[in-house]
Amino acid sequence: MTETDVVIIGAGHNGLTCAAYLAMAGLRVHVVERRKVVGGAAVTEEFHPGFRNSVAAYTVSLLNPQVIRDLRLAEQGLRIVERRAQNFLPAPDGSYLLTGEGRTKDSVARLSVHDAEVLNGFSRELEDIADVLRQFVLRAPPNLLEGFGTAAIREAMNAFQSANILRTLTLEQSRSLLDLFTRSAGEILDERFEHDLVKALFGFDAIVGNYASPYAAGSAYVMLHHAFGEVNGKKGVWGHAIGGMGAITEAMARTARDQGVAIELDAGVREIIVERERAVGVVLENGETIRAKYVAANVNPKLLYTRLIAAEALPADFLARIRHWKNGSGTFRMNVALDRLPSFTALPGEGDHLTSGIIIAPSLGYMDRAYLDARAQGWSSSPVVEMLIPSTLDDTLAPAGKHVASLFCQHVAPELPEGKSWDDHRDEVADLMIATVDSYAPGFATSVLGRQILSPLDLERQFGLLGGDIFHGALTLNQLFSARPMLGHADYRGPIRGLYHCGSGAHPGGGVTGAPGHNAAQVILRDHRALFGSRG
Repeated sequence: MTETDVVIIGAGHNGLTCAAYLAMAGLRVHVVERRKVVGGAAVTEEFHPGFRNSVAAYTVSLLNPQVIRDLRLAEQGLRIVERRAQNFLPAPDGSYLLTGEGRTKDSVARLSVHDAEVLNGFSRELEDIADVLRQFVLRAPPNLLEGFGTAAIREAMNAFQSANILRTLTLEQSRSLLDLFTRSAGEILDERFEHDLVKALFGFDAIVGNYASPYAAGSAYVMLHHAFGEVNGKKGVWGHAIGGMGAITEAMARTARDQGVAIELDAGVREIIVERERAVGVVLENGETIRAKYVAANVNPKLLYTRLIAAEALPADFLARIRHWKNGSGTFRMNVALDRLPSFTALPGEGDHLTSGIIIAPSLGYMDRAYLDARAQGWSSSPVVEMLIPSTLDDTLAPAGKHVASLFCQHVAPELPEGKSWDDHRDEVADLMIATVDSYAPGFATSVLGRQILSPLDLERQFGLLGGDIFHGALTLNQLFSARPMLGHADYRGPIRGLYHCGSGAHPGGGVTGAPGHNAAQVILRDHRALFGSRG
């Protein structure tokens, strides 16, 4: 038996972030990870001889700059570079949109003078609101509590402080914020812009990891969620971690280990030990017991409460609700080894556009049909594909003259209809994704030397992403802010004393941010000081 102050379930980026902060404050921390490598879904692995890539999470922007500084990730070797162009959207008619610093407005103007005139105003509106909401990222949202006492007073103060942050918005910005939380991205974009590719540029962010149409209510918030990011101090920019996404989590693990954190791999958790209505440790799949003052879970909330804790240890109403926690990203992930770079009909040859996020989704209608197809038959007949070719920015990933590409594909049903299994259809759907890219870049299919396929079922098996959900739970209004993962538990504390949520199923939600891990650590430290003062 091992004893420690905190045991953390899952060595993904949030678990490692939480561990590092706790250890820097002097607590003994033990992280257990089911897989044989650290990183969770943010890992870099060889998937074809000589070819390495970010396996699941695949691009950088949302990683919080304070987390980068506090964990000294640059000192640990992390280097993030910007894409030379941000996004490239080819259309079937040969037109295209190419965005990035010094490019976007001119490219939009070639498609629509009207859209070029209103583009800066719309982008500024999103940026201004995102600037205000960024202030909520590294703090717990107000938590709804019953009764009156010290905790209720604390939450009332938190609500007051949150209201003061929102008061910095103008009335018109407040109206826009309400729209972004409640309306569809499609409605808003149709009101502002006229060209399909311009609408698709913003609309794609509304469906990334979101198994929904861009015309679904609430999809505008997902669009806003993706506006929170920055790279190297530049807001709204996307980039690449040299060495792949695993370079981020490896740097985090080095910081954690430097602070004395024990990280145990190949150590899946069988159950959380609950005694006298308090979480006091975990039992591993190999039978080993680790006892701790606190247990922090960097796993999907539904997985946590339906698989790792005995039902009788939980409040019945809580368990009933968490069983209906909504998962499913509509995501199909592929990594491909290429013997050459693709050449797009809309913009042939090499160029900065190949360093960008290449989005095959030429209109909101195309995205809407992709979702409806998946609902009806299990996958889209004309899927949405974002392709990144990180080897254009990073020569450590592939042999000289060769390349790797990440394909983030939507929409696919988390569970196939009529009892079908993803194991029987994954290759068929992978062929479709390759053919979709080939229809815009002829010859792409013949350039593929090898491929790695991750269906929603594969993502669940390998990374614990239930239904393939990359966010550990849908970013819907009933699963956001004070309701993430549930009203009454937005403060990172579970319904059992000593149990905490430190993963993306807690505020502020999905993406490689480090924010839930940071926030959960602050709550654990506050509770520890309340119990023990300055004593360990």
